Amino acid sequence: MAAPVIQVENLTKSFGDRLLFGDLTFGISEGEKIGLVARNGTGKTTLLKILAGEDTPDSGKIIPRNGLRIGYLEQLPQFPEGVTVMEACLSSSGPVVDAVKAYHHALDSGNETAISEAMHNMDATEAWDYEQRLTQMLSQVNITDTSAIIDTLSGGQRKRVALAAALLENPDLLILDEPTNHLDIAATEWLDDYLSRSRLTVFMVTHDRYFLDRVCNRIFEIDGAELFAYDGNYDYYLRRRAERHQAAATELDRVKNTLRKEQDWMSRQPQARAGKAKFRIDAYYSLVERSRGGAKEKDVNLDVKSSRIGSKIFEARDISKKFGDKIILDGFTYDFAKGEKVGIVGGNGVGKSTFVKMLMGILPQDSGEWNVGETVRFGYYSQEGLELNPEKKVIDAVTELADDIVVNGNVHFTPMQFLKRFLFEPSDQQKYIGGLSGGERCRLQLAVVMMRSPNFLILDEPTNDLDIMTLTVLEDYLREFSGCVIVISHDRYFLDSITDHLFVMEGEGTVKDFPGNYSEYNEWKKAQDKKAEKNSVPSADKAPKKEKTQKKERKSYAEQKEFERLEKEIEELSSEKQELEEQFNTGGDSEIILKAAERYEEVKRLLDEKELRWLELDEKD
Repeated sequence: MAAPVIQVENLTKSFGDRLLFGDLTFGISEGEKIGLVARNGTGKTTLLKILAGEDTPDSGKIIPRNGLRIGYLEQLPQFPEGVTVMEACLSSSGPVVDAVKAYHHALDSGNETAISEAMHNMDATEAWDYEQRLTQMLSQVNITDTSAIIDTLSGGQRKRVALAAALLENPDLLILDEPTNHLDIAATEWLDDYLSRSRLTVFMVTHDRYFLDRVCNRIFEIDGAELFAYDGNYDYYLRRRAERHQAAATELDRVKNTLRKEQDWMSRQPQARAGKAKFRIDAYYSLVERSRGGAKEKDVNLDVKSSRIGSKIFEARDISKKFGDKIILDGFTYDFAKGEKVGIVGGNGVGKSTFVKMLMGILPQDSGEWNVGETVRFGYYSQEGLELNPEKKVIDAVTELADDIVVNGNVHFTPMQFLKRFLFEPSDQQKYIGGLSGGERCRLQLAVVMMRSPNFLILDEPTNDLDIMTLTVLEDYLREFSGCVIVISHDRYFLDSITDHLFVMEGEGTVKDFPGNYSEYNEWKKAQDKKAEKNSVPSADKAPKKEKTQKKERKSYAEQKEFERLEKEIEELSSEKQELEEQFNTGGDSEIILKAAERYEEVKRLLDEKELRWLELDEKD
């Protein structure tokens, strides 16, 4: 059985008079990768902070393993002002970073005893090449200048710096709060590959469902202040969650049927039931309570039809745009058809947001023209967020935009009624915009967009702060949306769910129109890259000596056979390890358990050796 890393018992936390979660009890074992799923406002980030020691519960206990090292990536990391990227990483705390800092301090002091001790600590933590490894990892998340001042970086770039530093610490338990926010798709795919192959123990919150599916082997859900655990990936969790909800609905129906009979009994004259058993009266009140337990959390209501849209949508004619030497578009021409749903993808900085801002008329193009149809009514969800006064209350800001909201042609709402469709209860509508959470701001922005009944939606990174439940509602709405959609997103699942084709911005002004969703494009691109790599290998008579040296990094025939054998052995050892863990759980004869424990340690050692060798061979072509 995998060794426990941390145990949580009866954890409770409230925010004001609102219970976030109550009496949570669970454990995290070595090697587990757990994804936490819940609606916005139910305490996901709070739970992560409590586990990381950044917050305290109202009651309950957290029992970490002795000497447990915890790494924590915040949703919005903070760094000292005025430091470089490298200095910011070294300003964090952890065994490796502390060893590097102590070594530099000892060198500055000139104390030979301190230097000797610091060198010993550098050996023990394997920290000698930390700065080199950090530079390499930063490049994987598109941070290439380690001398850049951290204050000049965007929030997303600072998040990536913190992510690289957290991964390099290799803690016993890594806690991640929305690690894929502000990563482009390439960096997200690199991260899910890195975490999937590593033996790190991970506890994370993310709305990226492909990421959850590929990385996690366990899913926790907070629902109604309770925690439900599912042993499996996200796809397995969805199936089991549906079964749980169906069972709960069936039980609720049974309770209500019984309650109707008991209500008839209770409504009789007091003398008719005076001699009845007290337990039946108590059971009645218990049924009343149970019948109230089936109330489901409300979903955002996006039942807003698009207004009529004509046959002419928009035409792009020879659009060009550049900033200095950086080319965004170069002679882009396209006729947008009715009902099209297109995703825009590309690396950070290629100009995806600039593209839609030109279409909206927010930014001017250098040359060319957009011809937009007269019936087109844009709804723009901006990555930058709301352009509403943060010092105003939610209800006041929306009322200023419209005091009578008409949707679907003839359905009228007051601002208060319309905001309730987006989960803003009257008390929430009195909040100041500046004090809203990220999820609340996203829901408010959706409300502002939808209140105009748009027929052409432009969504720039809509998924960053929305919970999975709201994302699912939005996806269902967009699939049925009769108007046109342009979406910029790094969320692969979201793109696959709603897009017909993609505009792939490849840089230097080039835009490729790919006829398929993101997963199809990704498979096509991998095949193209493999083909290009194969064609680029020079023939033996033309290859320079340098290339011949590089060819030694390709697997030999013997290494290829070893690689295939290792895959099979690792699979067999993993199965044996799982069987041994199940044996520990069921108990049995002490002598048999002792022998099984010895074999378990041997299996773990063999797995480590073979996985390390597999990774070495996997680096070769």
